[in-house]
Amino acid sequence: MIQQKLQEDLRAAQLSKDEISLSTLRMLLSELRYAQIRKRDGKPSSPGASRDGNSELSDDEAIAIIQREIKKRREAAEGFRRGGREEQAGKEEAEAQILSAYLPAQLPDEELARIVEQAIGELGASSMTDMGRVTGAVRAKVGNQADGARISEVVKRKLT
Repeated sequence: MIQQKLQEDLRAAQLSKDEISLSTLRMLLSELRYAQIRKRDGKPSSPGASRDGNSELSDDEAIAIIQREIKKRREAAEGFRRGGREEQAGKEEAEAQILSAYLPAQLPDEELARIVEQAIGELGASSMTDMGRVTGAVRAKVGNQADGARISEVVKRKLT
């Protein structure tokens, strides 16, 4: 389970006095705890979260939260760069890199392109108006093995 691995890595970061890993893992564990509370209280923490009374997060729910946190870090790094704050941008990117280690292995670009082409063929998609349907079909097939932005990029490239 991801949360157990995070706890173990937090202890290791404490022992090694790795401040960036320590603060990043604490933040992520906090986000996961908040999600558990929201789930327990009947408020889904992420798309697809259940309201079954079980406040334990599934690995898929935890992965969705990790992906969301990575996206925040990347957007923040981009903003800091535009503002000329390279040091802060580097810190945000380092945090995103630490978080990325907890995601499942990503599909290679060639495999993702093949799955997109297959979905386009199955749906008979021919223009950008079909992008949403194709993207949804691909997401259903690949799950957490490809980032949503990557899927959208490949679908857009194939449909134009």
